[in-house]
Amino acid sequence: MYPRQIAKDDVLKKYLYLAAVTFVLILWLLPLGAVILTSVRPASDAAVGNYWGWPSGFDLVKNYTEVFTETPMGRYFFNSLVITIPSVIGVLVLSTLTGYVLSRYRFRGNTLLFAIFIGGNFLPFQIMMIPVRDLTISLGIYNSYLALIIFHVAFQTGFATLFMRNFIVSLPDELFEAARSEGASPLQILIHVVIPLVRPALAALAILAFTFIWNDYFWAVVLTPSDAVKPVTAGLDNLKGQYVANWSLISAATIAIAIPPVVMFFLMQRHFIRGLTMGAVKG
Repeated sequence: MYPRQIAKDDVLKKYLYLAAVTFVLILWLLPLGAVILTSVRPASDAAVGNYWGWPSGFDLVKNYTEVFTETPMGRYFFNSLVITIPSVIGVLVLSTLTGYVLSRYRFRGNTLLFAIFIGGNFLPFQIMMIPVRDLTISLGIYNSYLALIIFHVAFQTGFATLFMRNFIVSLPDELFEAARSEGASPLQILIHVVIPLVRPALAALAILAFTFIWNDYFWAVVLTPSDAVKPVTAGLDNLKGQYVANWSLISAATIAIAIPPVVMFFLMQRHFIRGLTMGAVKG
């Protein structure tokens, strides 16, 4: 059922395994390498069909500067930040509250409510496109920041609740009993006991939610047709239509869009890995 570990004395299998991993890694990174090279090559290279060859020159500063000076990408970046940051905060707050209640309090309908949170993750987004669009129109928030913020918070909270509930339920019961014996209220227990202990889980969840919301394209196109509130993913599609011949500019914009999630991951890498491994080994 599970792959067996390669024996230490089986040198041939080790080299074959390393060769296969290296080949797959190169194959996976090849398109990214092509985009990076295109983002620094002059626009004339693409015009003459030099897509994979070594650049005839390097216009790194020129291409990346023009992304923000000659295109609306700066506005799209601002829109993405306005949408992503409140959405991530909302997801973290709601999932922590719901995960805390579902893991530490037993009441009628507890299991059913938890199942509803989990069940929402199995609904394909595409089948909800028209109902969600009609709902935002009827609420008067269509084509606004609020439409995407509410949507992302609502649809990310299901997975996030499952994530946080599983972490909180693994905390020792003695901690909660000691806090209650000292007269701490449920809110005080949440703030002073639960949150400090699940901080790595919150960091991991923040990275996952930030990456998903920042990279969302489908709902950005469905709910924000106007450039005034469009995030970077939908904005990049517009950029492609407007600057279809300038692949160096489009590639530079693509790399620039990918930088914020990567930076966030490396800044919180230690917390991310610790959060994913919490509870895997019992002390």
